[in-house]
Amino acid sequence: MKGRRKFDLQRVRPLSVDFYDRDPRRVAPGLLGKVLVRRSGHERMAGRIVEVEAYLGADDAAAHAAAGLTPRNRVLFGPPGRSYVYFIYGNYYCLNVSCLPDGVAGGVLFRALEPLAGLRVMARNRGLRGELTERIKRLLTTGPGRLCEAMKITRARDNDVDITSPKSGVWIGDDGYRPPRIAVTRRIGITKAAEDPLRYIIARNEFVSGPKSRT
Repeated sequence: MKGRRKFDLQRVRPLSVDFYDRDPRRVAPGLLGKVLVRRSGHERMAGRIVEVEAYLGADDAAAHAAAGLTPRNRVLFGPPGRSYVYFIYGNYYCLNVSCLPDGVAGGVLFRALEPLAGLRVMARNRGLRGELTERIKRLLTTGPGRLCEAMKITRARDNDVDITSPKSGVWIGDDGYRPPRIAVTRRIGITKAAEDPLRYIIARNEFVSGPKSRT
């Protein structure tokens, strides 16, 4: 993006547990513009969070927690700031972070990133070859499944890790960037509670996976 300061991973500082110990409707917009960092061996990948969805727990028909506590979703009922990774459609993984105090379910789904570092590694992980054109860059992390594939995030390795710690394979930090405008829409790709305005995006960002805001 023109006029934007060059990204420097050394400037990224992890968010505290307290940041996540809130209603997902407050955590979700607060995550926009923050940086998701992935460490895999000696490789580092990073992307700016541009699209998320809030899920409200037991009273939200679209949330995994609506089924009650199960071995699969127990992370959502645990302490805040933990990664919740699930496998969907027998094809791809989705990354979430737990919110609210221990014992109260809630979370935020990461839907899209603007890739910042490790783009060639992401492209290799996604099986995308050739020059890193703008089109290829938009294919790296636009969508929850693409995001996880690009960053090699899996349930077996990354479920229930401390997303507030740089020592974790996956963590989130702040480099001082603030979104110019945030838009709120209905969640997408679901059939239950689909009318609730719980999808948050950086308006007009080209890396948003679903409908872009015109504002």
